[in-house]
Amino acid sequence: MNIVGLDSLVFGVDDIAVCATYLEDYGLSKVDQSATAARFEAIDGTGVEIRLASDAALPPANAPAPNLRETVYGVGDEATLAAIASELSKDRDVIERDGVIHTFDDSGFAIAFQRTVRRKIELPPYRVNVPGQADGRPVNQIGADPAARPRPQTLSHVVYFVPDHEKAERFYAERLGFRTTDRFIGMGPFMRPQGTLDHHCLFLIQSFNSHMVGLNHFTFHMAGASEVWQAGYQFEQKGYRTFWGPGRHLFGSNHFWYFNSPFGGAIEYDADMDRHDDSWQPREAPANADTSQIFLFQARELWAPGP
Repeated sequence: MNIVGLDSLVFGVDDIAVCATYLEDYGLSKVDQSATAARFEAIDGTGVEIRLASDAALPPANAPAPNLRETVYGVGDEATLAAIASELSKDRDVIERDGVIHTFDDSGFAIAFQRTVRRKIELPPYRVNVPGQADGRPVNQIGADPAARPRPQTLSHVVYFVPDHEKAERFYAERLGFRTTDRFIGMGPFMRPQGTLDHHCLFLIQSFNSHMVGLNHFTFHMAGASEVWQAGYQFEQKGYRTFWGPGRHLFGSNHFWYFNSPFGGAIEYDADMDRHDDSWQPREAPANADTSQIFLFQARELWAPGP
């Protein structure tokens, strides 16, 4: 199935204004906002929709508010939409509304599918100088710009706490054609749909108690590592609290910086994720500090050596 990735995440929240300010400070562009709802987008048109948790139009919640209420996937063609509707309607209710298919996965998460809203990203190339290679940046072009405000480019991935990670993996693999790229033993898989080579757009984490429900985190791709660090530093300087990072993951290889958020889970900046085709053989490892990152830093205030 030609599912190309995430188009948007829909949240039920307690305070639209607080969440809207948070998303603008994170770097997303406001499309519209009212007292009861708002939408923010990355450069390619993927994004986040926030509504009051009490909004009756939202799908039923599977976790206390604030939290994720629906994950919307973009597909590449009408044939894929029809195939998804046919497959999932075999054993669950599937509702089509304004060209969007709505239903639930086997873990109770609301999922939807639509023709993708993704636009081509029209930006100058992201350039890096590497010894022994042709100049990445033209001579005399500066790489470090303190006035730069890095912007999220595209919605990268979402991570769920699930009651049964094996059952959840089977649903996405057998019913929607997702492929597992890597797996934390006893915790859960990283998965990608067939329409993208990104290491994952979905990560499923086994819930070990009643408090681990709903969203774990979500993230947008930045252009590169320097943008993760600069955007994260600017975000932290606005008073937002780091949850984890900055660092670089082992599975997926993506640079990361996580922050606490008002959405029921963390939000992340990420960049430079691995890409895999169908010849890739999934790796397995226990989930621990050595397998979760290959390096990890702790942010600090600006500093300079004294005399």
